[in-house]
Amino acid sequence: MDDLRSSVRAFLRSRAFAPAVDAWHAGWDEEFTRALAGRGWVGMTIPKEYGGAGRTFLERFTVTEELLAAGAPVAAHWIADRQIAPSLLAHGTEEQKQAYLPAIARGECYFAIGMSEPESGSDLAGVRTRAQRTDGGWLLTGTKVWTTGAHRAHAILVLARTAPPDSAARHDGLAQFIVDLRSPGVTISPIVTMGGEQHFNEVALVEVFVADDRVLGRVGDGWRQVTSELGYERSGPERFMSTLPLLTETVARTRRGALPRHPDLGRHIARLAALRHLSRGVAASLQAGERADVEAALVKVLGTSLEGDIVDYTESLGAASPLLTTALLRRAGFTLRGGTSEILRGVIARDLGLRR
Repeated sequence: MDDLRSSVRAFLRSRAFAPAVDAWHAGWDEEFTRALAGRGWVGMTIPKEYGGAGRTFLERFTVTEELLAAGAPVAAHWIADRQIAPSLLAHGTEEQKQAYLPAIARGECYFAIGMSEPESGSDLAGVRTRAQRTDGGWLLTGTKVWTTGAHRAHAILVLARTAPPDSAARHDGLAQFIVDLRSPGVTISPIVTMGGEQHFNEVALVEVFVADDRVLGRVGDGWRQVTSELGYERSGPERFMSTLPLLTETVARTRRGALPRHPDLGRHIARLAALRHLSRGVAASLQAGERADVEAALVKVLGTSLEGDIVDYTESLGAASPLLTTALLRRAGFTLRGGTSEILRGVIARDLGLRR
């Protein structure tokens, strides 16, 4: 692992980019992504027969840690690499794997996620997007929001309802569909942040045709698939390292005497170390083929809380900087994306209740 870590650091020193807060979410740089892919650092856990590097989740963790610590612009490939590739490997047909995995590993295929909706948010069982059977496939109609990067991505993985919801079994009748974002009937509208940036989008689907061969997994099994997928989305180091470049800057300024020493700095670093240990544990579980939904929810809840606390701490010191300005503008979204803290606390509480 040390050699791998050293190689990534050397690569980062050779690249010209400005370290940024939240760069995994907003730092879209396709040339940078392709350069990473050329070194085998995109699609690392994709098997070699599908164009990947065939490496472990812990090796991928090492690479992503270094990229996040540097604030590198990795948003273009992040969703496809983090959760679409594992989902394809777990549930995709051979044709789907051949169609998407090699392109993901080359850093040439980008995905968005179509889970959240205007009236349901983090309550995925409340999905209203419907999929109606038609000759050779399905017609999808509905609206997805907070679809990061959809205006630049090639495809979106959409959770839709194939049967009317049963009030007693809302988790039934769901399926996942791979939708080409250039398909007729798809409209992508920007959701501009208060900083004037466009990362999020609203994606409207009006009778969008999706062929049978673009259904991911089994129809009716969408809930199990999507909750398993969330283990990848919620557990990675990006859930507690979005503001690490800001913390690193604050530490450097404190050492120089430009900022006052404060005990909260040590507390935040200790929390960061604990979360790293928990997140690596989830990566080990994923490598072993085990589900880690609740542990992933813990990483997300505790990690995004820490990210916000780092922003508040730095602001309290009067430490003005471009990194702090960006962090303040994006802080509100930390505890929302990937599932609100309220929803995730419910997930954790229910699991703890079942274990008693």
